[in-house]
Amino acid sequence: MQAVSIQRGEGPIVLGQPHGGTFVPDNIIAHLNSTGRALADTDWHINRLYHGLLDNVTVVQSHIHRYVIDANRDPEGVSLYPGQNTTTLVPLTDFDGQPIWRSGQEPSQADTVQRCQAFHAPYHAALAEELQRVKARHGVAILFDCHSIRSRIPFLFGGTLPDMNIGTNGGVTCASKFESIAQEIAASSPYSTVLNGRFRGGWTTRHYGRPAEGIHAIQMELAQSTYLTTEAAPWAYDNAKANRLRRWLRDILDAIQDTALELVP
Repeated sequence: MQAVSIQRGEGPIVLGQPHGGTFVPDNIIAHLNSTGRALADTDWHINRLYHGLLDNVTVVQSHIHRYVIDANRDPEGVSLYPGQNTTTLVPLTDFDGQPIWRSGQEPSQADTVQRCQAFHAPYHAALAEELQRVKARHGVAILFDCHSIRSRIPFLFGGTLPDMNIGTNGGVTCASKFESIAQEIAASSPYSTVLNGRFRGGWTTRHYGRPAEGIHAIQMELAQSTYLTTEAAPWAYDNAKANRLRRWLRDILDAIQDTALELVP
């Protein structure tokens, strides 16, 4: 199985998709328990949801499941949200805090290092290369990091998550004009939205977002209730729901791209 795939476009936006993959190598899946094998914490159908929304967009997609290695975590293992429940570089539990590995078969530190080299590093090498390629063409690159999650996960957050969760790490990872576009269009939609709430942007957004260097990064964390029939297995894609949501995602991406192209000399 190819760890990462690239759909190369000539526009200024790169869509990052680190959590949509469901592939787990045989030698790893053998150590997962029944909870882990359910792969419940997948960003289900995220590539399908964004497919065709924007002409000339670049897409960098990981096919490896986050239980193998989480491509949106710091490879040094530093927590994104100190003091809050979260999952680690190689998760030991699911989003409900339940163990995902067979007892005594949890990944070792050597396993983590090997998986970083085999799966985490290639994804980020591809993402970094595409951002630099796009920046060389336009003088600016926009990373739009595509995520989704169940709207109710008491282990991670209280209550019900807003539909659209925009993360820029408090405005650090992108110019205010791009943040405002995403926030204002989301706020004008029929969906609930928050800026830099529970999800302020993962390691990918924080690592690549360097506005002073012409690379801007925004994370969009969608509640899966916005496009799945139900937030439970078999995680079915709901065309009617998805098409309503896609209209607003398209508007956000179109407006960000138009603004980025206006910056081109």
